[in-house]
Amino acid sequence: MRRLTAINSLLKRNNHLLQRHGSSQTVAQRTTSVCETETKIPKMPPFSYSPPPYDGPSTAEIIAKRREFLSPALFHFYNTPLNIVEGKRQYLFDENGRRYLDAFGGIATVSCGHSHPEVVNSVIKQLKLIQHSTTLYLNHTISDFAEALVSTLPGDLKVVFFTNSGTEANELAMMMARLYTGCNDIVSLRNSYHGNAAATMGATAQSNWKFNVVQSGVHHAINPDPYRGIFGSDGGKYASDVHDLIQFGTSGQVAGFIGESIQGVGGIVELAPGYLPAVYNIVRKAGGVCIADEVQSGFARTGTNFWGFQSHGVIPDIVTMAKGIGNGIPLGAVVTTPEIAGVLSRRSYFNTFGGNPMCTAAGHAVLRVIHEEKLQENANLVGSHLKRRLTLLKNKHGLIGDVRGRGLMLGVEFVKDRDLKTPAKTETLHLMDQMKG
Repeated sequence: MRRLTAINSLLKRNNHLLQRHGSSQTVAQRTTSVCETETKIPKMPPFSYSPPPYDGPSTAEIIAKRREFLSPALFHFYNTPLNIVEGKRQYLFDENGRRYLDAFGGIATVSCGHSHPEVVNSVIKQLKLIQHSTTLYLNHTISDFAEALVSTLPGDLKVVFFTNSGTEANELAMMMARLYTGCNDIVSLRNSYHGNAAATMGATAQSNWKFNVVQSGVHHAINPDPYRGIFGSDGGKYASDVHDLIQFGTSGQVAGFIGESIQGVGGIVELAPGYLPAVYNIVRKAGGVCIADEVQSGFARTGTNFWGFQSHGVIPDIVTMAKGIGNGIPLGAVVTTPEIAGVLSRRSYFNTFGGNPMCTAAGHAVLRVIHEEKLQENANLVGSHLKRRLTLLKNKHGLIGDVRGRGLMLGVEFVKDRDLKTPAKTETLHLMDQMKG
């Protein structure tokens, strides 16, 4: 009863917010049909693990310390923040021992499940040998992982540069493209997200992730969004905009094009069919190279292929990756051709932690787990089932405007009006908060 009272209180509060903004329907009216009532929510399946009692600081204490000692830019999900104290495979546990199904994976990062024994044991084994050494010395973990990693990639993508994050990987890839071509101009997409450092913030095209600092040399093309885009699903028309950008916004020669196979932070947006092959052809004719940002769509997440770009029938010149590469260990990589890789030998390029033995041992373990446990096949099977069920909900509830994505990289967009496609922001936040329960 206490939980039902809390839910009713939340409904009343959100209803009041909507009424203040002139909505003709309450959040409860718009979302009750989508959120199953408490009696209809299926029980969690049995699980053989229960965490030990938590004896750490309270949620209130943690929040107080975050406010005092951490960045004021930090935010959290849910009206009552979730204090996660342990993870085991697909589940998370809060300070009360309550179990949650983790459908977020630390922003698409925990690719093999929390505390997977193969990954944990590989890291511990390496830590007992040596925690860190630079690439100035020999250690087989980095070369073994590099060999295994390039075996998953097509074409002449054979040279690996290890970094610590996706932002670093994209920064390096864009610099290599500029050095290799001798040009500065990069074509990116509106609605894209590629990182929050200097060059990557320039390539990112969402205002809430961009600060007012100098960002130059990037041209943002019309987003080939089949749901909201001006050309619908016509990939060729969107590609023509890239051609026009090059012809009218640059010298006619560019350094390259960077794009996600499926836009992640932008809302799991699939690119219009035929778009990438056409754009790759246009960019290469203009002397540029093609960079595939696989930070979120890589490592079998899309189910049908190991890499998201493979679903488009293209082979990039440079591939960037992070997140799922290490199952939560800070790790990223850039993979390119020997010819492009050669540009970094013109000067001294060095990354202190890139290729760290502990991190690369974790990355190699991730590849083994994905292969041995058939996680790509699982992503395809479970993701296809989930997408079918979500589509059935869309056919039933007008609040759901679109269901999209591949494998376990899926998105659901809520709208107040299907014809106008007005974002249902308040309803989305309310549903997210209810899903925590």
